[in-house]
Amino acid sequence: MNLHDPAMETDNDDKTALTRPSRKDAEEAVRTLLRWAGDDPGREGLRDTPARVTRAYEDWFRGYGEDPAAMLERTFEEVEGYDEMVLLRGIRFESYCEHHMAPIIGRAHVAYMPTDRVVGISKLARVVDAFAKRLQVQEKLNAQIANTLCDVLKPRGVAVVLEAEHHCMSTRGVHKPGVSMVTSTMLGEFKTDRELRREFLAAIGNPSTRGD
Repeated sequence: MNLHDPAMETDNDDKTALTRPSRKDAEEAVRTLLRWAGDDPGREGLRDTPARVTRAYEDWFRGYGEDPAAMLERTFEEVEGYDEMVLLRGIRFESYCEHHMAPIIGRAHVAYMPTDRVVGISKLARVVDAFAKRLQVQEKLNAQIANTLCDVLKPRGVAVVLEAEHHCMSTRGVHKPGVSMVTSTMLGEFKTDRELRREFLAAIGNPSTRGD
């Protein structure tokens, strides 16, 4: 799996790499948007907004500077032969739609079938966040989390289900708040073993069938 961001790589044809704008450039871009929206970036209430927005972007999109695979490198072998499902459910995540840059707020349910080692549970949540803190579409986010766990941990199976509300749908366009999008990726035994998949879905409350 290629974990590099293609947008940050050098094009072999023209040898030109994407140059990251300066903080000053970013703040000026925010001022431009404020003017485009119809307000005055020089008024008291907006004077410091460009700086605040760029600092917020550093948090919202910090995933571009993180390596999810590296987060899984430290594992533990002293598990007394445990080889059943490991499940972390209800991991809250915040991401941003790459089409409108609107928030995607949801919960991730992540499970794997270990071979001879397990990883600290906080690392599963960190992997979710590392991919979520980027511009995303939910289907891609789902696959990135599952494929990274599979590539690094080499488990017998991985299952990832995401449930999220997309603010590009709830605060604009069709204006339908409270609607959740559910996606899933099943790899290895979770894909081939129907009973194991059913056990996983039952443990997380089977979001594909329940109603609110």
